[in-house]
Amino acid sequence: MLGAATFALVVSTISPAVSSLHREAKVVDLHSDTLLDVASGKRDISRRGTAGHIDLPRLREGGVDVQVFAAFIHPREAERGFERALELLDAFDRMVSSHADVLGRALTFADIEQLERSGKVAAVLSIESGDAVQGNPANVDRLYRRGVRIMSLTWNNSTALADGALEQRHGGLTPVGRRVLARMAALGIVVDVSHLSAKSFWDVLEATRGPVMATHSNAAGLTPHVRNLTDEQLRALARRGGVVGVNYYPAFTGGPTLTHVLAHIDYLVKVVGADHVALGSDFDGFAQTVDGLEDVSRLPNLTAGLLARGYSRDDIKKILGGNALRVFKAVWRK
Repeated sequence: MLGAATFALVVSTISPAVSSLHREAKVVDLHSDTLLDVASGKRDISRRGTAGHIDLPRLREGGVDVQVFAAFIHPREAERGFERALELLDAFDRMVSSHADVLGRALTFADIEQLERSGKVAAVLSIESGDAVQGNPANVDRLYRRGVRIMSLTWNNSTALADGALEQRHGGLTPVGRRVLARMAALGIVVDVSHLSAKSFWDVLEATRGPVMATHSNAAGLTPHVRNLTDEQLRALARRGGVVGVNYYPAFTGGPTLTHVLAHIDYLVKVVGADHVALGSDFDGFAQTVDGLEDVSRLPNLTAGLLARGYSRDDIKKILGGNALRVFKAVWRK
């Protein structure tokens, strides 16, 4: 596991049982927006700071093994979405090369295993919004060659591929969206169903096979919000072997505390079982402070909360990262 010395600084105030379990687990965060700050030069993530939720020292203090960095294409960039995606991927390349002592690019499941053995955080690239491909399925191949291994078809807005959670323009998945999904399947890119409209969600499940991810979504049955998934959607995702990454954003959890996050984990486990729940913090994608999960360094508190609620060690390990890794291994196929 990563950063034993720095990790001890965080867990020294919690029990040895929690410390041991968090060390043993493979901790995976399926969604962060930190790459936007990296690209803009807004923050120096090599130094431990108080701004934002993630920097490299706090990432290691939190015991994170795999961090997904999202290249988010804002709707105002839609007309130059592919170009904007390349700008963000360039920033990712610079970040990894500049901090090679801490970070390593993960393109395969074997890369994740190797980076863990070398004591580095595995950095995985995702695309947030199909505006990145600008309606051209050939751009999926180009993004894959640049290291993208997860992609969503929309943000809250509709794209040329599908309708988003807050904009219904096409009546669901479009023909070009189906072609993009076919290319993603052929290459081994994980389909992220977060941010889809309900109709697009069901269309995507009909058009694909194998596990998919909702990288940063919660349970609508507990907190009614258009970005959260209904019990029916959650069960369908689970039947496909997929996972839902619990989002810490207070608007999606129902409140700004770790207890609210844990309540969503409880609800999801009740609906779909512990094999289909993961973590998708959305850190650096919202400004609010979550008490007990103020930043990524506080992740051991989540482990402590799960242990206190009676979860088994095996189920906690699944939720912290094992389930996400299972999907990566299945979809990436190498």
